[in-house]
Amino acid sequence: MTPLTPTRARSSAAALTLAAALSLACGPRVEPPVGCAAIAALPSTAAIQLTRVFHNVDVEGGVVLTQRPDDDSRWYLATQGGVVYSFANEQDAVPSVFIDVTDQLATAPEAGLLGLAFHPDFATNGYVYLSLTTPGAGAFISRIARYHSDDGGLSLDPASEAVIFDLTQPYTNHNGGDIHFGHDGLLYIGFGDGGSKEDPNGHGQNTDTLLGSMLRIDVDGADPYAIPADNPFASGGGAPEIFAWGLRNPWRFSFDRETGDLWAGDVGQYDWEEVDRIRLGGNYGWNLKEGAHCFAADPCDQADLVDPVAAYANPDDASVVGGYVYRGAAMPELVGSYIYTDFYLGTIWAVVEGAEPSVLLGSSGHAFGAFGEDQDGELYGVDYGGGIWRLAPNVNAGAASELPTSLRATGCVDADDPTQPPATALGYELNVPFWSDGADKARWLHLAEGETITVEADGDWSLPPGSVVVKLFRLGDRPVETRLLVHHDDGRWAGYSYAWNQDGSDAELLRDGELRSFGSEQWLFPSRAECMSCHTSAAGISLGLETGQLQRGTQLQDLVGRGWLAELPTGDALPSIDGDAALEDRARAYLHANCSHCHRAAGPSNTPGNYRYDRYLVDPAEIGVCDVEPVAGDLGVPGARILVPGDPASSVLSLRLHADGDDRMPQLGSLAHDDAGIALIDEWITALVACP
Repeated sequence: MTPLTPTRARSSAAALTLAAALSLACGPRVEPPVGCAAIAALPSTAAIQLTRVFHNVDVEGGVVLTQRPDDDSRWYLATQGGVVYSFANEQDAVPSVFIDVTDQLATAPEAGLLGLAFHPDFATNGYVYLSLTTPGAGAFISRIARYHSDDGGLSLDPASEAVIFDLTQPYTNHNGGDIHFGHDGLLYIGFGDGGSKEDPNGHGQNTDTLLGSMLRIDVDGADPYAIPADNPFASGGGAPEIFAWGLRNPWRFSFDRETGDLWAGDVGQYDWEEVDRIRLGGNYGWNLKEGAHCFAADPCDQADLVDPVAAYANPDDASVVGGYVYRGAAMPELVGSYIYTDFYLGTIWAVVEGAEPSVLLGSSGHAFGAFGEDQDGELYGVDYGGGIWRLAPNVNAGAASELPTSLRATGCVDADDPTQPPATALGYELNVPFWSDGADKARWLHLAEGETITVEADGDWSLPPGSVVVKLFRLGDRPVETRLLVHHDDGRWAGYSYAWNQDGSDAELLRDGELRSFGSEQWLFPSRAECMSCHTSAAGISLGLETGQLQRGTQLQDLVGRGWLAELPTGDALPSIDGDAALEDRARAYLHANCSHCHRAAGPSNTPGNYRYDRYLVDPAEIGVCDVEPVAGDLGVPGARILVPGDPASSVLSLRLHADGDDRMPQLGSLAHDDAGIALIDEWITALVACP
């Protein structure tokens, strides 16, 4: 799913103060852009909105949010890094450690502490069950263990561990790991197919293994457990623990509190993410099928394979996160609907079996790694980068919120020449631009009246609500696209694409992603969801707006002069990739600009590596890719590692830059290879004589 990041990287206390904006001004303040800023004030038509709750609980890596059975007085937040926090069900609550099992973990991007479940009779027996990965045979071991609380749920005793069972994992990904007690009092456990890609060992269709399956065991019927009599293979023919099979990676699942039905989000391979209602004895098709489509077999229309309740296309980087069937009171129109999201895209959907899914929120702006459900049936999203958000009805859902269809009408461009910024905007350039198929780009920024930019301790910039970032793309002399990245007044971020007409007089708003031809060249317009899968919350959303990228010329002084920065931020400039800086610095600057929005601590990539360029925060030895086995495939190169010193041909980092199709990186926003950038990375790898 996501990288292991146990601590929050940013500190608002360390951000630069904004108090002295006017005293540091070195030029006249320009009035803010009334027209462009008005875009941010438009209400959302989304059916739901997200409200931040428990502001003191700002913990990275959350994978489970739950309450004790029949007790709403406390919450429990389990993190992938191995710490479970507990806090009172009060808005100003401060979390305390419930249990810390970090010293037991085998860690990898999809490994760690992955599940937590209270025994239905916790009030009398004090039992809590954890699902975690621990060192052992194979890549590591997936372990289900029982622990005991002797203080009524304030803490859990690590020394009380009783291992229920261990499962050897052949690879480090697709571990599943979620656990829940069903209405029948039995413990359900979801495991992925064991990893690598495409299920190379055929676990999904092999009922003799526990991998690729939903398990069901009776932890009260025997020591360590008994087999329920109606499990499909309780009497033989397969592993007796299996409840259902044919799953690739059921990251999160849950039970409908009213009906007891089991629902799961099963993460796809290349093309389809799916939502399943898991029934006893069901075969959900992997790896014969991905979603409802043939994968390893064609035809694949076996009558016994269960199609998903819902599926959506993977645009290149997607990962479904299962939620809950809504049974609360705040959103009556959603009662009985299964709510789910995507870790990368941020879209939140609702579906009822037998009907088409509906989009509740087109882009949440959050990488939710899990949902939580309280005793009243209300739902909460757990942002992997930190923070808990309650799902609530959007009181403005009936209001119009579409942007103007004409770029000229947005107020974000010069009305006489929409290829230019208005006087109220401020243009800027980057030291190392993101590769965009060789297009030339112009960039400018709008800020709402009276607002200022916050410079975080790590150099990333946080833009206030009302901000609009504009980027114009040209192929040769011809404008092809203008993108607006808007920080709406309700806290949402959203990306919008405008496609230019033939004569270059104006551009029209696109509702979906498109592929268009411009002479001999093709241009890919991203969808709104794809925009936000790159503009990640871990990377500060705005990407290029950071001190290292903007430390050039008088740009920072100009921002101070406008009152948009309180004071001049300090920090080294990101070195140009074709300048005279050291080879390693130039290569790392390229990786920072083109890869680190996903490949960083708390980022959405499911592979190792932190490609941020920062001498103080990311030491070369901490990049985490040298001589590291790839978790997403070796691209057919035996013995490949993510980076092999002196050998680009054995380095997946280089292989993916050279590749085409599904194996290529970057996966979004580009159709052509960056030959100069690839040559730089290959030169750097060739020059390395050893790992840092």
